[in-house]
Amino acid sequence: MSSATDRVPEATEVPRLLRYYRMLEPLPLGLGKRIFSEGFKLAAPYFRTIPAVVDSVRPGEVRVHMDDRRRVRNHIGTVHAIALCNLAELAMGAVAEMTIPVSHRWIPKSMQTEYLAKAKGRMQATATLDLPSPLGDKQDIVVPVRVTDPSGKEVFVARIQIWVTPKR
Repeated sequence: MSSATDRVPEATEVPRLLRYYRMLEPLPLGLGKRIFSEGFKLAAPYFRTIPAVVDSVRPGEVRVHMDDRRRVRNHIGTVHAIALCNLAELAMGAVAEMTIPVSHRWIPKSMQTEYLAKAKGRMQATATLDLPSPLGDKQDIVVPVRVTDPSGKEVFVARIQIWVTPKR
């Protein structure tokens, strides 16, 4: 199995979302990342319920952070479990869009989660996606997402299964 990061896509097959990210990223003061993040969240409006910003993007790996704000906390003052799920799904969606060839489409099929520790502070999610080579006609692919707190401690993990099929 080869990693998606091992192969450089042809210019015509670079996903549109990756082209947008590369175009906006150089803007100063993190403005490009914020513009990109807000645009990405418009595609799936529920993502706008969390204060998330896409930090880095490359085929095979995406990093997203979510600030600890009152609106994402639960009754005990920690980041709410569903806010963590939303962060994981946002990271998974971004990495799928950046990695899956434009000849294919994907949709989430299931999510398994584990809450490992109290989530406090800015959460950092890293989603990775290694595509099988060759990519089959119809298949399930698992996207692991790891969420850490400001100290680097893993507080949440998700395994999101996506269904990938060719566009017809």
